[in-house]
Amino acid sequence: MDYTKLIRETCDEVRDLLIEKNTAYGHSVFKPIDKFGIRIPPIESILARMADKEARIANKGFNDQTEDTLKDLIGYMILLYVVVKIQQNDD
Repeated sequence: MDYTKLIRETCDEVRDLLIEKNTAYGHSVFKPIDKFGIRIPPIESILARMADKEARIANKGFNDQTEDTLKDLIGYMILLYVVVKIQQNDD
């Protein structure tokens, strides 16, 4: 088995999904919408979304139903890393 190829393919899938969703949601993860008078900072917003994905996996296990959830969780981890990098550059 070519593990390097599998890693590349998986990263490409997650990257494409992340960019597609980020574009569809208007980059809301970087600038969360102020709803109901509550403004949640990007890091806290991402962590809340990650907690929801983790709960789904914990409740359903790893299977066909949660494969997309796992990809979403990986995507949120990447977004968290990007937000932290942005904030470090702003300091």
